Amino acid sequence: MSSKNRILLLIIGSVILLAGIFAILNLGNHATSDDPPQSIMLYCAASNRAVMESIREDYEQEFGRKVDIQYGPSQTLLSSIEVTRSGDLFLPADDSYLDMARDKQLVAEVVPIARMQAVVAIKRNNPKSIEQFSDLLRDEVRLVMASPDTAAIGKVVREVLSADGQWELIESSVTASRATVNEVANDVAIGAADAGIVYDAVLNTYDDLEYIELPELADAASQISVGVIASTDQPQAALHFARYLSARDRGLKHYAEFGFRTRGGDTWSDVPELSIFAGSMLRPAIEDTIAAFEKREGIKVNRVYNGCGILVAQMKAGQHPDAYFACDSEFMNQVHDLFPEPVPVSQNELVILVQKGNPKNIRSLRDLTRKDLRVGIGHEKQCAMGWVTQNTFRESGIQQEVMPNVTVQSPTGDMLVNQLLTGSLDTAVAYLSNAAGASESLDAIRIQDISCSVATQPWAVAEESKYPELAGRLFQQICSQSSQGIFAAEGFRWQLDANKGE
Repeated sequence: MSSKNRILLLIIGSVILLAGIFAILNLGNHATSDDPPQSIMLYCAASNRAVMESIREDYEQEFGRKVDIQYGPSQTLLSSIEVTRSGDLFLPADDSYLDMARDKQLVAEVVPIARMQAVVAIKRNNPKSIEQFSDLLRDEVRLVMASPDTAAIGKVVREVLSADGQWELIESSVTASRATVNEVANDVAIGAADAGIVYDAVLNTYDDLEYIELPELADAASQISVGVIASTDQPQAALHFARYLSARDRGLKHYAEFGFRTRGGDTWSDVPELSIFAGSMLRPAIEDTIAAFEKREGIKVNRVYNGCGILVAQMKAGQHPDAYFACDSEFMNQVHDLFPEPVPVSQNELVILVQKGNPKNIRSLRDLTRKDLRVGIGHEKQCAMGWVTQNTFRESGIQQEVMPNVTVQSPTGDMLVNQLLTGSLDTAVAYLSNAAGASESLDAIRIQDISCSVATQPWAVAEESKYPELAGRLFQQICSQSSQGIFAAEGFRWQLDANKGE
């Protein structure tokens, strides 16, 4: 065989080998894409078993993702999570267990779902004539309840009755203690007990039982929420199911059907799109937090940054975001009908920005009236900064004198900073946060003794938002310790009590 033929055979063989490798890799990729998604592991209180099975069936059918559920007493489930550090979600029968889990840094996000009320389960037609609290203490009434050391309802009832000095009476009358609330209901159903303290929702599946509500148990209610386990390796999938559970047109429908007390909830969307309007000056303080929230939740956050005057005009023209983060309370007040419950979050103060080293020797607002200066300020109608600036000028008594020197009125502080950096302005009145990224080139001179020079930034969720809970979780992230650090680094002063955002 000639050398040319040998070379030709080697080339052909190499091509065939590469084609085979490519085919194997392509087959592997195809096989991976067809693999079912990783299942979700949920630790769930026994009191929620019936409703959760109904929701699980719908979710698995709709999304093809398996949900593995371990049922049991809330305390036992919490202990299991603490020991194994495994699983994706934790749904106890009362939020107090989520508080404990948070204290131990076992859960991250918490999503509210529904409520349950403690009641007394009895046989239909009330054969023992149990009508009031004292009837539970009668010798002939066999009373059962769940253990306060393992089950949420036992814990909640003990706390409420202990506050009224009634717990010892009930405890001494209990003939049997069970691990879960379902076992209590079963005892009454089969005639092993005459009465049992249970959650009202648990009795939805017991046709032969009814319940009575007692004034002594009126405060013995439990908020049901689901927590994302902090160690989960699939937070997007966990949060997807948590959103499904708490959606008004998905999980909450089931909860209502099973006798739970529900209200509110987000509208369901596989990938929700949350819309946020925020003043331009807030962008450096919140953008990274929003981007991280987007990625973790597996959602889309459409944000619009602009001068608050412009944003208000857009909202009055019919563009209604899910949430609004205003540069100043005045511009939140202008859309109070859309955002009735604003929360003050941070503060930002006006300063006089000058070139590094202050070559024009500007020391106060009065110096801005000098004839040789080119001054930049915010536009009064387009942004909160401009509105606050004009109030500051008026309060200091220089408005008429300084305005002839104003050569630029901008909708954002960033534009003023850029013109200072290029030499188009000698000085500008802007927020301290606007100067945070230009400290090597600009100096900031504080405005003394003018109270209105400080702006307060409020946050609010729209009354008509389809995603109030999702917007609330974003706000929790904006209020986190790491986010507060970003605010401080950008020149803001935190105002909101940190505990209110968590």
